[in-house]
Amino acid sequence: MITDRRARERFLPFLAWLPLLRDRATVRADLMAGLTGAIVVLPQGVAFATLAGMPPEYGLYSAMVPCMIAALFGASRLMVTGPANAISLTVLGLVGPMALPGSPAYVQLVLTLTFMVGFWQLAIGVAGLGRAVDRVPHSVIVGFTAGAAILIVNSQVRNLFGFDWPRGLSVWQTVTRLVQDAGLIDWPTAVVAFGTVAACLLARPWNSRVPYMLVGVLAGGALAALLAAISPDYAVTAVDQLPGAIPPLSAPTLSIETLRMLLVPSLVMTLLALAEAISIARAIAIKSGDRLEGNREVIGQGLANLVGSFFSSYPASGSFNRSGVNVAAGARTPMSAVAAAGFLLLLLAFVAPLSRYLPMAAVAGILLMVAVGLIDLREIRHIASRDRRDAAVMATTFLLVLTIPLEWAILSGIAVHAVLAKLVRPAR
Repeated sequence: MITDRRARERFLPFLAWLPLLRDRATVRADLMAGLTGAIVVLPQGVAFATLAGMPPEYGLYSAMVPCMIAALFGASRLMVTGPANAISLTVLGLVGPMALPGSPAYVQLVLTLTFMVGFWQLAIGVAGLGRAVDRVPHSVIVGFTAGAAILIVNSQVRNLFGFDWPRGLSVWQTVTRLVQDAGLIDWPTAVVAFGTVAACLLARPWNSRVPYMLVGVLAGGALAALLAAISPDYAVTAVDQLPGAIPPLSAPTLSIETLRMLLVPSLVMTLLALAEAISIARAIAIKSGDRLEGNREVIGQGLANLVGSFFSSYPASGSFNRSGVNVAAGARTPMSAVAAAGFLLLLLAFVAPLSRYLPMAAVAGILLMVAVGLIDLREIRHIASRDRRDAAVMATTFLLVLTIPLEWAILSGIAVHAVLAKLVRPAR
């Protein structure tokens, strides 16, 4: 009997925690944590989709179906899956050279990328190779994340200052043009963007009660409305109105040419998404005293992306921000993540008509906060002072992220680590 139950729980992990929902206090805690998570992801989803080069609603769609599937079939009880900062930027870096961001062709390529990432993740989990993800050097991840933060800022300079610049400028091109076009700054746009940042900074100490990003978005919207009321000349660009709350059905393009074109990007995205998800899941498991089954979580992540690709989702992974909020809000089981997806669906039904009042400058301000949060100065200092080999790998990966395509930057960082591991002994 016990063997049969364990076998069922192996293939249907949610059977292990469903009995816990007989406790009303657990259900209440999970529902409240889910509602908090849904509120948090509203501004985040729009911001991350913008960062990924996708229409804003796709960030919210990516927080629904993948979130539910990962909660039901993954191993982590408290991690929340959905759109994530570094993943979103990597989507733009990988697919941006293939099609115009935001265009139908771009969206279709990203949906296909999601399908391929889910396929590879599921294959890795089924084959029992989840532990291989742990071989991605930590110094590469830290260097990549710091570089990604700079790229996030670089991608949003045009929205922070209201410049009519093309997408895809390099960091060096952005710095040059910023100096040249400083006199062309649209001051109402800058006021809204940095007003949003100021509101976020002021509200962050109370983040456990009211999500500071939500406060920032509301403040940015209020500033934009005030400026428009003063003079029509002060009006700033707003986000396009979001469509309905229910994610529309979608389908990947499985032509040989498309699959060939996305092969390397999908493998790199798989590696990065799993590294992020597993590291977050492990950190939460250690903190909560749970035991994490790595391969089961890899399978859950694979199913989340595979199914999500048919429900208008771009690649999802563990979300550090939402997982932290979930734990802080008192979640006890994965039902909190399922509830978050359900509440988001309800909230979006009411909020979607109001999206035309959300300034792009406010979204840029939120992404600026996200970028700053990605740079872990404490960890950077720790690596730099502990081991000269890891410090060199971290710095090299950081510079590569700023200068070459992201997929090759990550692979090159791993290669540099492998070479230095043979040539340089770690400091003791």
